[in-house]
Formats: sequence, C-alpha cells, structure tokens
Amino acid sequence: MEINSKIYVAGHNGMVGSAVCRALVKAGYTNIISRSSKELDLRNQAAVAHFFETEKPDYVFLAAAKVGGIVANNTYRAEFLHDNLCIQNNIIHQSYLNRVKKLMFFGSSCIYPKLAPQPLKEDYLLTGLLEPTNEPYAIAKIAGIKMCEAYRDQYQCNYISVMPTNLYGYNDNYHPENSHVLPALIRKFHEAKEKQQPEVEIWGSGTPLREFMFADDLASAALFLMLHYNEKQFVNIGVGHDIKIKDLAYLVKKVIGYQGELVFNTSKPDGTPRKLMDVSLLHGLGWKHQVELEEGITLAYQDFRNKQ
Repeated sequence: MEINSKIYVAGHNGMVGSAVCRALVKAGYTNIISRSSKELDLRNQAAVAHFFETEKPDYVFLAAAKVGGIVANNTYRAEFLHDNLCIQNNIIHQSYLNRVKKLMFFGSSCIYPKLAPQPLKEDYLLTGLLEPTNEPYAIAKIAGIKMCEAYRDQYQCNYISVMPTNLYGYNDNYHPENSHVLPALIRKFHEAKEKQQPEVEIWGSGTPLREFMFADDLASAALFLMLHYNEKQFVNIGVGHDIKIKDLAYLVKKVIGYQGELVFNTSKPDGTPRKLMDVSLLHGLGWKHQVELEEGITLAYQDFRNKQ
C-alpha cells in the first residue's frame, strides 16, 4: 500500500472507521476517500456500484455496519441482518468488479458460539450455537467472512478479515438504550455524578467477563495486517485478557469520580458468560496493543465530555 494509493474507508464516521482514518493519516497516507451515509447509502446496490466505478479505490477498509448493544441487537433483528448483509455484499462484490487490490473486512467477536471454549480461537467458528440476542448480527458477520474467503477462492481476491473484541474510544455511541456496555457505563456514571444521584443501576449480575480494546489500538492492528498479512484465515484482534463487568463498573466509577453506590439489576440480560479472544496469531505476527483499560476509559471520557 503506497503512500498515495487511493484508500476507501467505509464507515469513516463511526468509531472504527474514524480510528482507521486517524491511523492512516498518522502513517502518512494522503489519498483517503470516504462518504457519509447521507452521501452514499451502502445498502443501495446501484449507488455503491456507481461509487466504485467512479472512484476506483485501490484498497478498502470495510468498517461500515449497523451496530449496537444487546437491546439494539435483540430489538432490531431484521435490520441488523438485512442492512449488514446489504452493506458488505455491495462493497465486497464491487471491490471485485473494480479490481480493488486488497480489502479488509471487520467482523466481531460475536461470531463465535455462545458456549465456545475460552479463550476464543479462530478455528472455533461454526462449532456451536450463537448467542440468541445478537444472532442476526453474528450471522451477517459470518457471511462477510465467508464471502471474503469465497472471493479469494474463486477469483483470487486478496480479501482478509479481522475479528475485533469489544471496542470503545473516540466517536463511540453513548445512546442510553442502544449503546454497548462500556460507553453506557460512562454515560450512566457521568449523569449520576452531575445529578448527584445516590446510586447507579448496572444491568445484569456483573459476573460476565469481557475484553475491551481501545479503538485506536484496533486501527493500529488493522493497518499492520493490511501491510503484512495476506492469508485466508481471519485474525482475532484483542488485548488477550478480560475483566468482570462488576469490576469494569467500579473502574469507570473511579475514572469519572462518582461517589454513590452500585446496584445490579439481575432481571436484565447478562449475555454470553465470557468472551475472551485468543490473540496468539496476532501476537505471533508481531503486533500487541498499547493502551491499557484505565487510560483508555480516561481518554474516552474526555471525548464524551467534549461532545456534551
């Protein structure tokens, strides 16, 4: 990937896409193209075809997706399946038709079976049942992986896939109902501190274990793999260790400086008991994360406050 290669970042306004753009700019790439969802509806086959025929990108980072937390995934099941299939089908197929040199597809750790052994190795894909609450999203992402593999097999396309763990960071979604657990906690504790509320309700029992990665670390890993990895096997991207949701809540509480109590609402869903990525393949290739959790939460909270 040359410094002046035309690089299309799909989903550049999202948390992952914007982090990829920052990583590219930091590395000196000068020809980055993007379109907002208002400018280009990636679900529209004709519109995506016209974009690719007109722009002819050399490289593609496919970070565009309809995303959300447990409630959003479980509520908008049809949209999560339909929209994500449309987005990735259109971009992957048009990349092939317009001779894109290399494409990276961003999946998700939810592709793995709900009760898969821990940590999650790449070869555990399709070995068991999925977590029901986000099954439509997971199926779309699995289809994306298989589509990249199929285009590689049939057309010799250099399409690679990466599976990030739970992400947080700049440009995160802090919607009160549709956000992921870490940004949801940041918002809850911030509002409780502002309103001097005596307690904060945490959904679930607090016992599930989750792994969290700062989005700019993911972007660093993605750029590293775009430059150095050309294999069919998709690659897990994570930090290699996890934390109980309860301990995460106390860490967010500490960073924000909230003084009240925590109440765990066990009537709310916990989701998968544990979801830790095996990152042996990534580490073996020579890349490791830089930002630890407390530092990352501090940076994310600053970003959240700047946007209030």
